[in-house]
Amino acid sequence: MARPRLALAMVLALVGAVVFGLVGLGAGGAAAAPDRYVLPGDNVFPEGIATTPDGRTFYVGSTTSGAVFRGDVASGEVEVFLPGGSDGRTDVRGLKVGSGKLYLAGGPTGRIYVYDIAGKRLLAQFATGLTPTFVNDVAIAPSGDAYFTDSNSPAIYRVAADVTGGNAFERWLDLSGSPIQYGQGFNLNGIAASADGRYLVTVQSNTGKLFRIETGSKRVSEIDLGGATLMGGDGLLLNGQTLSVLRNSAELLVTLRLAPDFASAAVVATDTDPRFDFPTTLARAGDRFLIVNSQLDKRGRNEAPTLPFVILSVPVPGAATPGMPNTGAGGGQPLPPGAGALAAALLAALGGGVGLARLRRRLG
Repeated sequence: MARPRLALAMVLALVGAVVFGLVGLGAGGAAAAPDRYVLPGDNVFPEGIATTPDGRTFYVGSTTSGAVFRGDVASGEVEVFLPGGSDGRTDVRGLKVGSGKLYLAGGPTGRIYVYDIAGKRLLAQFATGLTPTFVNDVAIAPSGDAYFTDSNSPAIYRVAADVTGGNAFERWLDLSGSPIQYGQGFNLNGIAASADGRYLVTVQSNTGKLFRIETGSKRVSEIDLGGATLMGGDGLLLNGQTLSVLRNSAELLVTLRLAPDFASAAVVATDTDPRFDFPTTLARAGDRFLIVNSQLDKRGRNEAPTLPFVILSVPVPGAATPGMPNTGAGGGQPLPPGAGALAAALLAALGGGVGLARLRRRLG
């Protein structure tokens, strides 16, 4: 009996190696993407992130130097794309990529920058001209126009698709007297544009409210959340009617389903991750969310950061890959396509037996 048992153990070991080796591979046999990306530097304190349309490259800005980093999603390599201080850029908050251009929000500097990505060339820069001011985030509409929030002054700015045109920049919407009432602390923060360009959606961090802005009429209305709050809401990511919101201090990723007219929304999931460290915003790369661990709370308290500064890669909740821990039931890592069939073929080639037949049925 010793030999059959030994043979079975060897087969099980071989099948396990094959299956788990396949689990570690992505489509086409490529190595799985990293679960985090390390940013160079010990005083980065990142805040915003943007991905290219193909999801292969991401850009992250530093709030302390104004540097912009470029990362390769597949390999995990991260490099300095724009050095800090260049073009007078000392702070970068929200970022977006559109039509080969990189849009940067300059936070308390009140500056907006637009770069040509291919040539790393500054195309235009603008100043809000307001005091106080904090240009926080940016959304790009299908028209190519970019809309920016200001967390300290009640205004929405617009940069036209033709960033070098004579009227490229404007204070597009004065929010004074609108349903968005500014108070102490950070007000408007993240912003996103609907796929048809009809609406802008923006979150007010210090009230937890969500708002809809009609781009045609500039009409502002509060989105009914059914009693839910988005206090500390920061970065937004809109995909059709699904809105993802990061609540920074609460360290939560909230998923909402918007009504067709964007007038109301319902919370469908609340996720977290033990690695979250004051997460501010997110971008999508395939079936993964890239989430910025900003540690800005530590900076505000003059505490030393936890090094290195990282961008987390987590499965998109509800995607084919299991999501992060949440209030629902979890699931194990699924076998990649073909793994079960390959394991079964190995078993068939190596022999039968009752134990092997049971294992074949389980894998196949």
